[in-house]
Amino acid sequence: MSQTQSAFAARAPSGEGEMSSLSIKRLGLSLSTFFAISYVICIMGYLLMPDFPVQHEALAIFLPGFKLLSWQSYFLGLVESFAWGWYIAAVFAPLYNFFGRLAR
Repeated sequence: MSQTQSAFAARAPSGEGEMSSLSIKRLGLSLSTFFAISYVICIMGYLLMPDFPVQHEALAIFLPGFKLLSWQSYFLGLVESFAWGWYIAAVFAPLYNFFGRLAR
């Protein structure tokens, strides 16, 4: 077995050529953590470089109730960022798994 075939077999344990399904839990935790970290980096960027030409207020488009520079709003934005990850996972993973099974 070549190196490429063994790597493929490791990714598809149920049989060669079959697609593995996505776990909503794993995808939800991954996306939520990614969005929360990105949100914190964005807020820190504003605090460290307030004259930077990026409009941080644009976060209010995706995070209802978000207002820049209040603790209550900061934690609301953090929770909403985490929730967006779970929302995307809850919608995307079943669709991916459904169409993956359909394409076999």
